[in-house]
Amino acid sequence: MPRLTRRSALLLSAAPALAGGGRAARAQAPAQWRPASQVRIVVPAAPGGTTDIMGRLCAQHLQARWGVPVAVENRSGAGGTIGTLDVVRAAPNGLTLLSGNIGPQAIAYSLFRNLPYREDQIAPVSGQIRGPNVLVVNAAAPARTMGEFVAWLRREPGRVTYASTGVGQSTHLSPVWMLQLLDAKAIHVPFRGSAPAQTELLSNNVGFLVDNLTGVIEHIRGGRLRALAVTSAERNPQLPDVPTMRESVPELASYEVNTWFGLFAPAGTPAPTIRAINAEMAAWMDLPDTERRFSELGGAALRGSPEEFGAFVKAETAKWREVIRKEGLQLDVG
Repeated sequence: MPRLTRRSALLLSAAPALAGGGRAARAQAPAQWRPASQVRIVVPAAPGGTTDIMGRLCAQHLQARWGVPVAVENRSGAGGTIGTLDVVRAAPNGLTLLSGNIGPQAIAYSLFRNLPYREDQIAPVSGQIRGPNVLVVNAAAPARTMGEFVAWLRREPGRVTYASTGVGQSTHLSPVWMLQLLDAKAIHVPFRGSAPAQTELLSNNVGFLVDNLTGVIEHIRGGRLRALAVTSAERNPQLPDVPTMRESVPELASYEVNTWFGLFAPAGTPAPTIRAINAEMAAWMDLPDTERRFSELGGAALRGSPEEFGAFVKAETAKWREVIRKEGLQLDVG
């Protein structure tokens, strides 16, 4: 069989374009998947939060690109597991998507004893946004730096309280991991959402809170709360003078937490469909308006292929599995 040289291969690949101005090659290229009917994006959270915002921004972009209706459905409850289960049970045809987040798509697998779906029943499609939590104290608290904060915890072991937006949420497990690494104790006081948790901290009824940066940044800017550290690996442009936890205390050198949000589909959705949606998401994240909005939210685009996003989700699931196991934390869905 004659040997095919690199020059011959290049000439053969160029032949269709030379013969027909590229029309034959374009005709033979597979068309990128597009939905033929209405698409729905399930948001496993109440309206108004970041999960909902991401779902609606994606719906607007995809509807404009595809020319078919893209409807957002809020299916909140049970830590995001109700909406996730809805998507797990949907036909894997690209017409049902999930605007998910760190809770039901990573933490829940270890947190809940009776989770009604498995990790392999949902397919990662694309990241959306990621951003840090931030450790805040009341402006009157006896700590102005992370060093002073750690000294406070150790001076009053098991007496300092911290608020969260609920058991098993990122705002709960972020301080749990921090306390594990510091070998320190504090008392958890869960609330039903960020607003009541912030109210108690503003009233100085709890010692500290580790909340989403987007939720507390105005209180920080207004001087009502003092930011001691962000949980990400790098400083946040919205708070350039606030250090990261890992740069502040040697015991926290491995500490990194980002809340994150992403798009998922039912397992079994064809790979070309997932790749096509991922490409649309990448185009959306490249838009100047998207970059501006993400910056305002204190976050950054969570970019990557479906495979890269899937690997990221697996790493997050493993990280929180170890934190939850060490804490001995288990809940029931319901």
